[in-house]
Amino acid sequence: MRWMIYNALLLSSCPHAVSPCLCILSAARKTCAPAEFACLNGQCVPGRWRCDGEPECPDGSDESEETCSKQTCPPEKFDCGGSANKCVSLSWRCDGQKDCENGADEEDCASGDGEFMCANRKCLATVHLCDGDDDCGDGSDELKCSAPLTCGPNHLRCNSSECVPLMWSCDGDPDCSDSSDEGPERCGGDGVFIRRANCTTGEFRCANGECIRLSWKCDGDPDCKDKSDEQDCPLLTCRPDEFQCGDGFCIHGTKQCNKVHDCPDHSDESGCVNATKCEGPLKFLCKNGECIESSKVCDSIKDCKDRSDEPKKECGLNECMINNGGCSHICMDRPIGFECQCPAGYQLLDKKTCGDIDECENPDACSQICINYKGDFKCECYDGYEMDPVTKTCKAEGKSPYLLFTTRHEVRRIDLVKKDHSQVVSTQKNAVALDLDVANNRVFWCDRFHRKIYSAFIHEASDPSQQVLLVDSPLQTPVGLALDWLQHNLYWTDSGDKSISVASVDGTKRHVLISIDLSEPRALALDPHHGFMYWSDWGTRAKIEKAGMNGVDRQVLVANNIEWPNGITLDVANKRLYWVDSKLHLIASVDLNGAHRRTHISSAQTLGHPYALAVFEDRIFWTDRDKAAVFMANRLTGRDIHALAENLNDPHDIVVFHQLRQPQGPDSCNLGGMTNGGCEYLCLKAPQITEHSPKYTCACPDGQDLGPDMRSCVPDAVPNLTTAPSGSPETLTPLDMLKSVSSQESKAMGSHSTATSLVVSTTPPGDSSVSQHCEEILSAYLFMSLLFFPIVATVVFGLVCAGFYLVWRNWRQNSTKSMNFDNPVYRKTTGEGEEDEIHIGRTDGMGHHTHHHPFPQGVSMEDDHTAAHTLSEVRWHLDPLLI
Repeated sequence: MRWMIYNALLLSSCPHAVSPCLCILSAARKTCAPAEFACLNGQCVPGRWRCDGEPECPDGSDESEETCSKQTCPPEKFDCGGSANKCVSLSWRCDGQKDCENGADEEDCASGDGEFMCANRKCLATVHLCDGDDDCGDGSDELKCSAPLTCGPNHLRCNSSECVPLMWSCDGDPDCSDSSDEGPERCGGDGVFIRRANCTTGEFRCANGECIRLSWKCDGDPDCKDKSDEQDCPLLTCRPDEFQCGDGFCIHGTKQCNKVHDCPDHSDESGCVNATKCEGPLKFLCKNGECIESSKVCDSIKDCKDRSDEPKKECGLNECMINNGGCSHICMDRPIGFECQCPAGYQLLDKKTCGDIDECENPDACSQICINYKGDFKCECYDGYEMDPVTKTCKAEGKSPYLLFTTRHEVRRIDLVKKDHSQVVSTQKNAVALDLDVANNRVFWCDRFHRKIYSAFIHEASDPSQQVLLVDSPLQTPVGLALDWLQHNLYWTDSGDKSISVASVDGTKRHVLISIDLSEPRALALDPHHGFMYWSDWGTRAKIEKAGMNGVDRQVLVANNIEWPNGITLDVANKRLYWVDSKLHLIASVDLNGAHRRTHISSAQTLGHPYALAVFEDRIFWTDRDKAAVFMANRLTGRDIHALAENLNDPHDIVVFHQLRQPQGPDSCNLGGMTNGGCEYLCLKAPQITEHSPKYTCACPDGQDLGPDMRSCVPDAVPNLTTAPSGSPETLTPLDMLKSVSSQESKAMGSHSTATSLVVSTTPPGDSSVSQHCEEILSAYLFMSLLFFPIVATVVFGLVCAGFYLVWRNWRQNSTKSMNFDNPVYRKTTGEGEEDEIHIGRTDGMGHHTHHHPFPQGVSMEDDHTAAHTLSEVRWHLDPLLI
């Protein structure tokens, strides 16, 4: 029903036309643009749709033999020939996939010179013959080897026959598969290896030195590469009323087959059979709930117990004859009643009306771009990609892509056409992470053992003398690496000091971007066009986060249903982020805002211990440490899983080399003739949150901050005394500022200004630069002292005054307590007015006792000490009078 697309297109271009036919007549008088194809009926369709295998013209003239036979393939295309007369990208010739319908692009493809064909028909470079490794996978490359493998003078032969550099012997890190390079017969002692990994209290130490979460021990799923976390574990059994998951986890029996994944491995929902529903044209649902065959309806035999299958008034009645049964499109008569149906590309909105299906809501509908029409849809590709006429998927133009991956001691390359792998970088101690500069043909990698980052041209990387050391300052545990190929900066994660750092591509400038709220940062991916970086953290609260490439606007993308996100990667073309979870054994993805999550592969059998992944075209590539292999699958369906390389030595990171993986764009730090954005140190891409967002920001070395101009760097928490304000004609030195202050406040400071002038004038003659430098430093200290002296003096004076006040107030409170004594002549009184002191005097009647006041009840026991002290003072004054 593809013609319905064009009816909609025609009517949309002819809003006043009564029918598509009238619109076609008007379209016949229309002239198509140069980039369009004119159908025989006068309609215009995009020229790229001509001879693409799908008729877009209502009359099919864009795919007719007459039209396509006239097609001439340009020089950059391959002519499939034959009646189809299709053109495909020349780079697809002999790539192992049939792109022409007649397979002409894969004919006469001879194998390259200097290759060895394995018994399983796999091709290998001859350099892999008799090297001690099973590169074929069937061992045929190691057969018929005339002499046993011998190691060079600077290499050690392991007991398992491998050769490792002699310098790796007895370094506390076993490199031989049998650990014989660290054995007691060579290294002495008891042969116990020194592991550099320090596991925390919440982690379990594997026998091989790895650290995993303590909660993962004895959970039925081996997480250590040597599976030591599942050794000596008690036998897991579930109660009779529980269901045991495939990983040993127990759930209540009622949760099995409840359409909810309660087991971590989803085994509780596997093998469940849903009850058969009484639906479809072959079934009839009786009114009492019975289900019978539709052929038994209206056959004059009672099959439903309520006789609902034999209604006299409805049997033999065709409701579709009256107004099409009220259906908008198709009416299907049934023995009882009728059913409305829709043509392809439409669905029922209610029981009678059909509406268009938006096929583009299905993420698997197209490889890249999906265009929805009424009743149908069409797939297209982004620039640089072309639609494969056979598979209907988007394939990259240009050179064929290849893979680079690390295998602990090497960086290796896989040719995706020949499916063979070769060595790129050799003699590495523990190469973990890597990335590429496609435009400059360079590879970057970090060695976790040496704690350094290196770089080399790919064609020279096998020569150790051509390997450049970029970051040689001690890193702790570098595990993730990513290159900003537009602004030329290198980013990495360090799980040792819990940080994410950035350096210039030559390693001369370095800055720590994020160092808080990181537990176990691992993989790193960049989007330099939009200024965002993404990283995974498999710590106590596993998550995937996002932030600007300058460290701002940090946010969490994925925090639920995630356990061990080892690797992440970006699908730049489709704007999605993919990750592998080594604990949950899955590959999943979200969009770049953390929404529209999808699970592509979920299987403990398929995904043993996935570590890293890469996405290109419609394929996912990943490494598996447990299976020691590199795999490939279809990213849309999760099927077509193939092993590209097997029997590897602990594969880790993996990347795709192709120019479309790193799309070119402007360097935001070198626009308008301004080098490095005017930054004194590092220029970092800023996140493009809105159209008004800055293109970049500057960054300083650790321990320094940006100055007032936000481009220069100044020491942390130190006043910038040497930087002039913006627009000032000259720079003010501390000495100039000191002289200004001294001249203005000479009267207030008195001797201080004189002392200042004396100190400045007594600088001994000598080297002018040193003298001036010392003078400025001393002047700065004097200036600071004079600046803060009034403040300090005021504070001290205030404290002294406050102390005197507190003493006086305490004395006043103590002296205002009223006490009466039995002595008739002497008494202590406290007045309400101004008199507040002790009065001692002689009464008028000295010879008799005029007043008698007992000890007042208002004085409590806690005032005894004060009262006794006051009494002694009164007695001291009283003694002279008694004499």
